[in-house]
Formats: sequence, C-alpha cells, structure tokens
Amino acid sequence: MYLNRRLFLESIGKGIGLGMIIASFGQNAVKRLEAATQKISGLSPEQAAMNEDFWFQIRRCFTISRGLINLNNGGVCPSPRMVTEAVCRYTWEQEEAPVYTMWKILEPQKETIRTGLARLFGCSPEEIAIVRNASEAMEILLLGIDLKPGDEVLTTTQDYPRMLTTLEQRARREGIKIRKIKIPTPPKNLNEIVDVFEREIGPRTKVILISHIIFLTGQIMPVKEICEMARARGIEVFVDGAHSFAHIDFKQKDLGCDYFGTSLHKWLLAPKGTGMLYIKKEKIRKIWPLMAAPEDMKDNIRKFEEIGTHPASIYLAIGDALTFHNGIGSRRKEARLRFLKNYWAEKLKDIPNIRFHTSFQKEQSCALCTFEIVGIEPQKVTDYLWKKHRIITTPIKHEEFQGIRVTPNVYTSLQELDYFVEIIRMIARKGLPLVS
Repeated sequence: MYLNRRLFLESIGKGIGLGMIIASFGQNAVKRLEAATQKISGLSPEQAAMNEDFWFQIRRCFTISRGLINLNNGGVCPSPRMVTEAVCRYTWEQEEAPVYTMWKILEPQKETIRTGLARLFGCSPEEIAIVRNASEAMEILLLGIDLKPGDEVLTTTQDYPRMLTTLEQRARREGIKIRKIKIPTPPKNLNEIVDVFEREIGPRTKVILISHIIFLTGQIMPVKEICEMARARGIEVFVDGAHSFAHIDFKQKDLGCDYFGTSLHKWLLAPKGTGMLYIKKEKIRKIWPLMAAPEDMKDNIRKFEEIGTHPASIYLAIGDALTFHNGIGSRRKEARLRFLKNYWAEKLKDIPNIRFHTSFQKEQSCALCTFEIVGIEPQKVTDYLWKKHRIITTPIKHEEFQGIRVTPNVYTSLQELDYFVEIIRMIARKGLPLVS
C-alpha cells in the first residue's frame, strides 16, 4: 500500500499509529486526499475554503444520501466512510473473544487515542478522559464538584437544557442556587458578554457554566476573558465545548480553561457515543466521578472512565476521525465552515422580513447560524422544508427569540445551499405554500 511519508509523519506526531493509518485508509482514499491537499498547499485557509475541487474530494469520503440535504449537522454529524469502516473492523475483532480481544488487545490501544486527542487540544494525555458525549463530560463536572447549600452557579438562559437540568436537580436535592443571566443576541461585540458576567458575579458564586459556542445561535463566547475574570475571584469555570471542538481552530491555551467537555460525534465526525473531558492535572482530585472509582485513582483522569463494560471499537475508531480531521487541517476546516455559513446567509440577510440572531463577525460565529422569517412559525418552516424538499433544519423556540438553525458541514455543496436559499426567498416573499 502506498502511504505518503509526510502524512505518515504528521499522523504519528498527532498520536496516530502506523497500523491505525494503514487500517483506516484505503489506497484510493489516501491518494485522493494527498493529491487534493497538494493542489491547495500554497493557498491560505480562506483561499482553500473556496476551492471547490478540493471540497469535492472531501465529499467523496462520505456515504451520505444525496436524496436529502442535511443542514442540521449541529445535532450529530455523519462520519466519513473510513471511520464507519474502522468501527466495523474493530467490532469484528472485538467479538472474536471479547474477554481477550476487547479487554487485552483493543482496550489498551485507547491510550493512543488519548494521546491524539490531547495533541489536538494542546494538553497532556493525563488530562484527557474519553467519555460517551458532551452531556456525560459536563455532568461529571456539574455533579462532581463539591458545593454547599447556598453556593451559586452562574450560567446563561441559553446554555444547553441538559446542563441546566443537571443544575436544577442539584438545587432541588442539595439547596445550591442557580442564576441564569441573559446575554445580547447577537451582541455588538464580545465585550458586551464579558460585561454581563462581570456585573452578575456575586459573593456566593462558586462555579460558572459557559458554552464555548451556544447551540441555539452559534454565538462564540469570550471564554478566555471569562476564565481570567473568574480565576481572579477563585471561581471555577466549566466550559461546554460540544459545538466548538474540531469546528473552530483553537488549543486549550487559547481558552485558558481548567475544565472542558465535548462530543466527538459532532464536529470531529467520530463514532456516535464518543466524547472527551479535559481537566487540568491539579484539578482532577476536586471532581468526583459519576461512577465510583478507588481512592488511589483520585488524581488519575481515568477515574472518569470507570463505567463498566463498554465497547472498545467506537473509541478506537476515534483515531480514524482524528486522521481525517488532521488531513484536512483545523484552520482550513474552520475557514470552509465559515465560508459555507456566509455563502447562504449573505444571500438572505438583506431581505426585509428575515432577521438574523447570529453575528456575521468572524470572531463571533462559524458554521452555526440562526435566522427568523418574521411572522412565520419556525416549526412550520422546518416541517415544510422537510416534507416538500427533503431539507433538514432545526426549529429554535426560546423564550427570548425564535428561528431556524442552519448548520452545513464539509460535505455540503454550494448547489445544495443555493437550492435552500431559493426556497427561503420564496417563503419570505410569498409565505408558506399549502402542502397536502
């Protein structure tokens, strides 16, 4: 099998072993990705984002149906073929004699995956736990930190419902306080959000829960500034990165956070049911695991993985998702996703009865974007888009605003976005047609 030397060395540098690469890449896939990348190697990420020949080759790496248009990649993303094939391959190996093949052969290889994730996030492998999703990662933090009755957790009205539900259960059970603050949607600049948090921090505030990217609108939050402000006051900050990891290009140092949780089956395109938790080494002992672990693991990040029997196959296939992501490149991927958002949104933003709840400023948004057709119920629009045109979008119904969330991905074509824009223009101009 032909294997490009540079790709091999870069993958090893990101913690992906040779056996994993060879097992993951079919010969044709390697040649296609290598050839496509070489052709754009001299382009900036922004220039590469507009090179349709390159992104055509990326689209060929997926097995998605072209009988529908998926513009809801914010929920869960399809994996490239190489990831799905890796899950199948590891599953067959796992099933030969699981007490041996799963526990003795495959499970130890998870350490390579831990290293690959740590390199992408920019931290030590001893600070990364591999979990099942962002909800599990964040609940480990929210349920695992010691709080006393009357202690306050500060968050926003726009944070993810499961996380808010977790805090509300602690409030009912233990008497902690939750304060949800409103943030501008969208803000004129990020300082507006920082100012809101600074005003609302109180004497009993012990924890701040903040999303890196808000799931409702795609708003990128000023995490570093909030972490710095909180640290100076002795407050812990839990960062929900479900929508940011492998979506926008950043490292842990860019956030300055001590805690971060994410799903890997979203923007990393890893198998469904995979997630990641980062806790700064010296903070690990402060957090109790969801499932009991022995005391001698109190400083060990692996205590958060003590969940009983679970498959090794999906966790090992994270390595193939890392290889695919690194092959595209984080900066190039972010630029493409932002280009796709701007491509469709710019075509709609000047229509009088269309209102955007997402900022167009580069530092405030990337792929996710929410807009409203004033006077038309979002659920009715999304139902029409699906029933009549097989376009999947997400209705947003929040107490402060409503709209339609659109999230393309690297496999989305400009032709698909053109078709979507054409239909929305028609609805904005004439209203929703009757559908039998």
